[in-house]
Amino acid sequence: MTPSHAVPIKGGRFLIVGGASLVGYHTTRELLKRGASEVLVFDNLAFGDPTGIADLAREGNVRLVKGDVMRLPDLIAAAQGMNGVLSLAALMSLAMSRDPWTGLDVNIRGVQNTLEAAAIAKAGKVVLASSNAVYGYGPGVSGQLVEPTPFHSRGAPAGAILYGASKIIGETLCRHYYESRGLDYVALRYTTVYGERQHYRAANALYIIETCDKLAKGERPVILGDGSDTKHFVYAGDLARANAMAFEANATDVAVNCSGPSPITTRALVALIAEIMGSELEPILEAPKAGVVRLSAGGPFEIAHGEALRVLGWKPEIDLKEGITRLLAWRKEQRV
Repeated sequence: MTPSHAVPIKGGRFLIVGGASLVGYHTTRELLKRGASEVLVFDNLAFGDPTGIADLAREGNVRLVKGDVMRLPDLIAAAQGMNGVLSLAALMSLAMSRDPWTGLDVNIRGVQNTLEAAAIAKAGKVVLASSNAVYGYGPGVSGQLVEPTPFHSRGAPAGAILYGASKIIGETLCRHYYESRGLDYVALRYTTVYGERQHYRAANALYIIETCDKLAKGERPVILGDGSDTKHFVYAGDLARANAMAFEANATDVAVNCSGPSPITTRALVALIAEIMGSELEPILEAPKAGVVRLSAGGPFEIAHGEALRVLGWKPEIDLKEGITRLLAWRKEQRV
């Protein structure tokens, strides 16, 4: 009989490492909606916001445990009795460029500690939050990016390359634990995430949040460069579904892209936000700042997510207009 690699969510217990985050909040909601008996959110709160998780804790079986991915004993304790582990804790490219020591520790040793804890606790599956940064940056990143696309680094800022390389190592650590310890895993290569509870830490997401801020104050938005850079976004709720479906799918030892329905240029993105907000203010074009990552310097590119549909049954459902409308409604409700 062929072994099953599926981890049912209904009645299951799940650990989300780095869960006091944008994706962690939406995934906790999704797991509860699908009938999880408990979600344990593990976070050191260096970047995370515990308020959303606290709200969910009042509604369902959610616990927040303050801990650090660099402390293996804390992770081992948290992983006990868990059916699945979602590994979200990471420093992104902006933070990596400012503090590569901590970034490499968290993105590599933190993932290794999470996998070790899951293996010791005999968790059914790990879902790793990887990134489209595994394809690199610069002139080589063009055309349709499918999962076997190699890593390109020429001409890109060091922080961005360190981030992408750390994600490749994280995926490889997953494969090592699958081969050596029999630990099932699925790696999901996220594009830039946006949605309710948006933060200011993701480089490309700043185009959304800063444009919203400026237009709300009656100021002209800023576009770096000529506005032709291609950006890829994915709605946080769509990623929450992807995370849940990765647990439930009879899949292991695989990495798949998780992107939004279609790419967009920065000029078109700013115009879309202005349209949603009812603003006629024209953007200001500025020269890119030193260290800013231009993902499509070699030309437009598209991230294919057909493999995610084949392996997980997942595809994005929320387009940018709908997703940004939801984000703005949430900000208005929160008076942000």
